[in-house]
Amino acid sequence: MEISQMVLPGEHKLKPLPYGYNALEPIISAESLRMHHDILQQKYVDGLNKAELKLVDARKDNDFDLIKYWENELAFNGSGNILHSIYWTVMAPVGTGGQPGNVTTSQIINYFGNFQAFREQFSSAASKIEGSSWAILTWQPTWHRLEILQAEKHQNQTQWSGIPVLVLDVWEHAYYLDYQTKRDEYIEKWWQLVNWDEVEKRIKLAMNGEVPLTL
Repeated sequence: MEISQMVLPGEHKLKPLPYGYNALEPIISAESLRMHHDILQQKYVDGLNKAELKLVDARKDNDFDLIKYWENELAFNGSGNILHSIYWTVMAPVGTGGQPGNVTTSQIINYFGNFQAFREQFSSAASKIEGSSWAILTWQPTWHRLEILQAEKHQNQTQWSGIPVLVLDVWEHAYYLDYQTKRDEYIEKWWQLVNWDEVEKRIKLAMNGEVPLTL
């Protein structure tokens, strides 16, 4: 990130969705999307800003007695904001997200063997993880290949050099209004929303050493 693009401590803003609130219906309702983006992600933005400013004060006062708490708040809220920002961009209205691109398909086959095996592993990762969590397809530059990870909360079980290219939110707030306890039904229908054009772009950028975040 260039210096001119640097987000200063406490100045993160909630970005608007790339589509209307009803754009993902009938898979995700407008009510659910509005609550998820406008209220819940805003809390992560606010928490991130607060943690950053508290750490600014800590450095200024040379007082790090609460460093453990504020570093945890920084990681939790910062990762929550980042993952949600990616989540919105890797979805599109039903029928508009295209098909897996050439690079995406090639990389999936190279590591997972075939697309169906990849999809089943990703869906299973989303279904089986306990509690509030994510399924994340990352480009892992250390090994020059894709990898599927589970992330408890937003930040636990992270592989640090991994670059997220496709994420699925399986916190209950992401699906409960529309599916109640039927997480697996939400996961299965979610595949209809995947914006493969965006995933292709993200994988290409990640392979070139760029971090394709949308914040």
